[in-house]
Parts: sequence; C-alpha cells; structure tokens
Amino acid sequence: MRRSKRYTTAILLLCVLNQALADEPTKPEWKYSPQLLRPFWQGDVVEGESVLFIRNEQTGEARASVLFPIRKVLAVRNSVGDVTFEQGKDYLWNANSREIVLPAGSRIVSQTPQQLRRPAKSQKYQLTHRDGNGEIFFAGRLEYAEMQTLITYSHEPSLWKSPHPKFNPVQLPQTVARLTNRQPLTIVTLGDSISTGANASAIYEAAPYQPGYPELVRRELAERFGSAVVMKNLSVGGTDTGWGLTQIDKVIEAEPNLVILAFGMNDSAGRSVESYQKTTRSMIENIRKKLPECEIILVASMLGNRDWVTLNHDVFPQYRDALAELIEPGIALADLTSIWTEFLNRKKDWDQTGNGVNHPNDFGHRVYAQVITTLLGPGSR
Repeated sequence: MRRSKRYTTAILLLCVLNQALADEPTKPEWKYSPQLLRPFWQGDVVEGESVLFIRNEQTGEARASVLFPIRKVLAVRNSVGDVTFEQGKDYLWNANSREIVLPAGSRIVSQTPQQLRRPAKSQKYQLTHRDGNGEIFFAGRLEYAEMQTLITYSHEPSLWKSPHPKFNPVQLPQTVARLTNRQPLTIVTLGDSISTGANASAIYEAAPYQPGYPELVRRELAERFGSAVVMKNLSVGGTDTGWGLTQIDKVIEAEPNLVILAFGMNDSAGRSVESYQKTTRSMIENIRKKLPECEIILVASMLGNRDWVTLNHDVFPQYRDALAELIEPGIALADLTSIWTEFLNRKKDWDQTGNGVNHPNDFGHRVYAQVITTLLGPGSR
C-alpha cells in the first residue's frame, strides 16, 4: 500500500512539473527571412533600412535620408516592428528623392542634434565630440534603436556603384564545396565587441530579437545550402589583434573549416598599420601550422563615428589595404570599410549606429552578414 502511495505521489508531482513547463512562456526568437539577409546592393528593394529622424528646432520639421532614391515606400515601422506608420499622416516622401519628412503630429520619434549630446564627463565613457561641444550620447543597450525607424522601399536596380563583395568560387574553394555538397561546416569567429553581437537586439532579449552577425552568417548559410553549420564565437569586447594572437590555441581546438578574423576598431586607437598587418599575418600562419586546410575570412571593420575625437578614421582604409595584401587562395576579404565609407557619404552615423560611436545596430549586423555570406555563394535568391 505504501509503495502504491509513493508511486501515485510521484506521478502527481510529475504531472504538476509538466504542467508548469507547459505554462512557461516560450522565449521569443528572431524570425529568419531570406529577404532581410539578401545583400542590400542587389535587387530593387531594401528591407528595414534604419534611419534616425533629426528635427529642426526652429521649424519642428524632421528629416532623414535612405541609401537610394525611392521609387515607392513599402513600409515604415518602429525598430521593434510592432508599429506600422501611415503615409501622409506620419511621413511624406517624393518619388526619386532619398529624403523622408515627418509632418506635424507624426507618431514617428525624432530627435534634435542637441539631444544626441551629453555634457562633458557626464557618461561612463568619455566620448568628446570633435567640435568640443560636449560628448556624443552613448548607448549601453538599445537606446539608439529606440530612436531609429525602419524603412522598406523599392528603387531602381543596380544603383550601388561603390565597392561591394562579389562571389568568387575559387577564393574559398573548400568551404564553398562543403556548403554546395551539404557537408558539415564548422566556423570560428574571433574578433572584438562587434563580433560578440554588441548592440544587436538579441543581446538584450528585446524585440525583434535579432542576433549579431556571426549567428546571422551561420543561420543564412544553413538555410541557403541546407548544411549543418556550427558557429563557435570566441570574440571578446575591447580586444584587438594583439589579444587575438594569444587566442589561436582556442581557435585550433575547435577544429574549424573556416575562421573569421574581425579586428580593427580597437586597434585604431594606436596600432600602426604595419603592426596590424604583421599581427594578422601571424594569426593566419599559426592557424595554418596546425590546420593547413582551414580557410580564412579577414574582416575590414565598419567605421566608427567621425565626430568622436578619439577615433582615427584615416587608419581604417589603410588597415583594409593591409588586409588585402594578405589575400590568396583560401583567404578572402570582407570589406565593411568601403561599405561604411559610402554609408557615411549618403547618411549619418546615427542612422545605423548601435551605441553612438563604434557598434552597428540590427541593420548594420545584417549588412555584415550580407557581405560575409556573399563571399561563400551567390547572394541573389
């Protein structure tokens, strides 16, 4: 009888536990969409391009620009994606213009330039503005995303004339062969805070829950090719190539088929171009001593905020050119530097920044993934 009682009690406890688990809310996830990861320079639609509307204090009018002259606005949403704004009521646009204007009474958030500044030495990090008037507003979480708006629009095709990656099947032949033959692929990413996914919404468990670019790369390759793709991310914030060189044993331990090396933002604070190239070359050589078949993608970093006095913008194209000199069969260059240079010719840093100074937002992380995955297969689908 006692045994029967214990058995009944155990069954009841198990039922209660199962019910509790069933009642627990499902953790939200980012919804994969091939359209979101289609390279922005391909086709005739840009999906969810981020802008930050800047308001004129005198007139009250707010404006922002997108990358291409607009043929038709298809959707305007907040960065969370749960509010769709109305044309005519919330925003206005003219065909063949890159500019969108907010009329009086618009529900779309806007800021004045002064609101994107803070008094000197008032923040955790000192981000002195280049004009000496206070500091750039720093976002530790998703403060910029909350100020940004997502524009989906159509445009005339083939308008991006600036440098962009092109698929070359002989550049990374073994990785391409693995993907096309649906063989397992192991990737290691080694980089700084950008590569940790910093300021992507998933990091803060906030809508739309989009991960940083390494996971986007993994997901896109797995979906596109039907391969089992494993991503091991060894990136750590605040690091540079010198630190990366000390982590090669961990890279080798993962036995990757492909390694993504993504440094430069923190190196720019003081590392010479010669040292940057030498240290990167050493990372490559040390990986290939133990893994001679391993292929490598070198990432030339996005640009940080030009208005940050500490940042040396001149060094980024020099770093990119130094990486380009290391290219050979089995080693490819993901040139985000050229992409961001043209971004900043057409728009403002605050349109695609994640933290105000040196991280991308969700849109920027998607661009990183678009550039990298284009090196591994035709991007248009």
